[in-house]
Amino acid sequence: MTRTRAVIIVSIVALLFAGLASLGVYNYLKQQELKAMASAVQPLVVAAVEIAVGTKLEAQQMKTVAMPQDSYPQGGFKNPKELAGRVAIRYLSAGDQITESKLIPKEGAAPSGVMTYLVPKGHRAVTVAVNEVAGVAGFLAPNNRVDVILTTSLPNSTAGESLSKIVLQNVPILATGQITEQKEGKPAVVPTVTMDLTPGDAEKLVHASHKGSLQLLLRNVLDTVQLSETSGTTISKVLGGMVPSLPPPNPKPVVQQSAAAPKAAPVKVVEAPKPRFSVEIIKGKERSTKDFAGEVTK
Repeated sequence: MTRTRAVIIVSIVALLFAGLASLGVYNYLKQQELKAMASAVQPLVVAAVEIAVGTKLEAQQMKTVAMPQDSYPQGGFKNPKELAGRVAIRYLSAGDQITESKLIPKEGAAPSGVMTYLVPKGHRAVTVAVNEVAGVAGFLAPNNRVDVILTTSLPNSTAGESLSKIVLQNVPILATGQITEQKEGKPAVVPTVTMDLTPGDAEKLVHASHKGSLQLLLRNVLDTVQLSETSGTTISKVLGGMVPSLPPPNPKPVVQQSAAAPKAAPVKVVEAPKPRFSVEIIKGKERSTKDFAGEVTK
């Protein structure tokens, strides 16, 4: 074997080992990169479809997405199987994260107890009966916000005038439903609305419902901050400027005499003299005249 040929063979072997070494390093670095990426993201269970309040979760309603570790929500889940049979206490749209705070606790009983988990801490759920008109013709739904108007008689009004006034504003709706009441001896279905209120506002609503009629005003979904200051209205304000005002009746003049003024002397009425008539009376040869007083007739 010549020297030149030996050098060529050694060079080829060296290049082969160098290539193998480079490939090994590349594979190692690639694995490390994949491990780093795997540790940087975690699977997170989200809703695959819309999920209503009180729904018992099933596998086909959920899916997983990759979530960066630093953005992973507290109480999140990595496997949909962990959530099978759990009950949602929040409305979930497709893509919403499913966390522990949006579900009934594992020791919670059943969907029948959902409402107690919907009421925020420090608040109270209050249900009032409304009619179709007061309930905004059935357009109310959970998570809507409303204002409450009370119409009642004015306490100090002698004319029996009533007042309509907004007594509560920006009240969240927790649920809507129906109850059966007796009206004119027959059962009737009455719509109900359950609202989320502070204890003080709950007292106002309960008292107002017994003192007059309630009307609910639906707010825009984005109008959750603006509050309106109103003084209420009466029928006089509603008809103000529309009813012609009648002039007050003229009172009879009252003549008051001063205590120091002398009394007027009585007026004597002098009657006109009555006309007199003379009648001559003839009795045979005797004649006599007799005077009469009387009134002249026309």
